[in-house]
Amino acid sequence: MAGFDIKIVQKMANLLRARFPYIYITTWEEERAVEFIKETVSDETTIKTVRKVYQWSQSRGFQDEDGRVRNNTASPAQAIDFIAKNGENAIFILKDFHVYFGIDHRPVDFDVVRRLRDILPDLKYAETMKNVIFVSPRLVIPEDMQKEISIFDFPLPNENEIRDRLDEMLRENSALQVLLDDEGKQQLAKSALGLTLQEAENAFARAIVTRGCLDKESLKIIFEEKNQVIKKTGILEFIQSDLSVEDIGGLENLKKWLQKRNNSWSSSAKKYNIPSPKGVLITGVPGCGKSLTAKAMSAMWTLPLLKLDLGKIFSGLVGSSEENMRRALSTAEAIAPSILWVDEIEKGLSGVTGSNGDSGTSSRVFGTFLTWMQEKDAPVFVVATANNIQGLPPELLRKGRFDEIFFVDLPTRRERKEIFDLHLKRRLNNDYIGQNLTLNDDLLNRLAEQTEGFVGAEVEQAVISALYEAFFNNRPLLERDLSESIVNTVPLSVTQKEQILALRQWANVRAVAATAREDLQEYISDEKPSDEEDVKASRGGRNLDF
Repeated sequence: MAGFDIKIVQKMANLLRARFPYIYITTWEEERAVEFIKETVSDETTIKTVRKVYQWSQSRGFQDEDGRVRNNTASPAQAIDFIAKNGENAIFILKDFHVYFGIDHRPVDFDVVRRLRDILPDLKYAETMKNVIFVSPRLVIPEDMQKEISIFDFPLPNENEIRDRLDEMLRENSALQVLLDDEGKQQLAKSALGLTLQEAENAFARAIVTRGCLDKESLKIIFEEKNQVIKKTGILEFIQSDLSVEDIGGLENLKKWLQKRNNSWSSSAKKYNIPSPKGVLITGVPGCGKSLTAKAMSAMWTLPLLKLDLGKIFSGLVGSSEENMRRALSTAEAIAPSILWVDEIEKGLSGVTGSNGDSGTSSRVFGTFLTWMQEKDAPVFVVATANNIQGLPPELLRKGRFDEIFFVDLPTRRERKEIFDLHLKRRLNNDYIGQNLTLNDDLLNRLAEQTEGFVGAEVEQAVISALYEAFFNNRPLLERDLSESIVNTVPLSVTQKEQILALRQWANVRAVAATAREDLQEYISDEKPSDEEDVKASRGGRNLDF
C-alpha cells in the first residue's frame, strides 16, 4: 500500500474487521484520510471483506465511489437512515459530523445522537459488514457515545509520502531547474516532516518561487515555512538556538551523560541493540542552567528542538485539551528524531494532584502524556525542567518515564569560575572595554571566591551590572565594578535558603548530581557549609562516576 505505513493500515483494517461501529479520525487532511480509508478497504488480503465507500457532507449528502449523489441524504437524520437501510458491505465516511455533537455555543443534537445509538445493533450484528467513520479537524464526542466511538490516531505524512508528493510536483514542473541529487531530494522531504501534505506542498512551492530552482538553500525556506505552520498551533514552538555545550559552565556529569547518548537513534547504534533514550528530567535551583542545557542539546545532537507549552494545552481557544496534547505529540513524532522540551513542567501539571474543578481534564491530559512517554517508539527525546519537584505527581518520576533525573545545585567555585570566564570573554570583545582587566586565573579565582552561593544567572547579572556602571562613567570596566556589583546582589541561596535545603534533601536519594565528582569534592573541602542543616543536606544528588 503505497505511501501509508503498513502498521497503520493494519490497525485500521483490524478495527473494521472487528466490527467497531463508530471510528473517529481527527485530522485536517480530509482528502488524505479518505484516500487512506479507500486503500485499506480495497485490499482483500488486509480487510478480508472488500467494502464500498460512501462519503457524506452536509452540503451534498452521500456520494458513492463514482461521485453520484444519493438524493434525500443531506440532513443528518436522512444520512443515518441511509446507513441503516443500506444492505451492502460498506464504509460510511461522515465529514464534519462533530458539529452535531456540541461545539462552542452549539448544544448537542440529541436527536442525532439517539439515531446513531439506535442503529448500533445493525452495525454490530447484521450479516453485512458496515462501519461508520467520522472525519473531522476537531475531536468532539458526546458523553452519551463515549463507549461506542473509538478514536483512531491518524499520523501526519511520513517521509515517503512527502517524497512522493515532491516527485509529483517536479514531474508537473519538468522545466524547473533541480540542483539536487536523489539524496538531496530525500533530505528536502525529511525537512518537511511534521507538516500536512498540503503544507509540505505549499512550502516546496514557496521555495521554488523564491529561489527559481530547488537546491540546498531551499532547506532554509522549508524550515521557515515549517516554523510558521507549527506556530499556528499555539502549542508547539520551534526553538532555534546558537548555544553550544561550551556555553554551559560546569554540570559536567549531565553533559557527559548527554554526549554518550548522542546518535543513539542512528543506524550505527542498532548493532549494539540499545533503545533510543526516552528523556531526562532536570530539576534544581532556579537560574542554574536547566533551560540553557535544553537549548544547547539541540546543537549538541544536531536535532530540532520543539518547546511544548503545557499552559496552552488547556486553552479553550484552541479546542479540546486532550486533542491538543495528542496533536502536539503527533507532530513531535512526525519530525523525529527530535527533542521535546517541557519547561517548568510542574506548573503545567499543577491541576493533576488536586481538585481544580476542570472535570478531570488535567488528569486525562496527564494520562495521555504518561502513556505516550512509556510506549512511544519514535525517537523523541523528552527534556523536562522543573524548579519545584514537590509539585510533580509521583507517577511522572518512576523509572521508565525518564532515563535519569538530574539535580542541578548551586554552582561550585570551579563552576562559578567557568561561568565568569564565559560571560567575560563574551562581553569583553574589544580592547577598550577590557583594557584595565587581565582575564586570568587570579582574577577568575577572586571573583569565584566572592560569589559563593550565587547561581549562574546571578553571576551573569553581576557582569552585566558592572558593565552598566562602566558605561555610565564612560570608562573601561574595572575589577571594582564587578566586586561592587557582587556585594550589592542578594543571592537566591539567601532569599530561598529553606527551599534550596528541601530540594537538596529530596535529591540526595532520588536524583543524580549534574555536577562532576571532582567539583563536589572541591565543594566539601573548600566550601564547607556554615550550619548543621546545610551539612545534613550537603550537595543534592547521588554521585555517578562518568
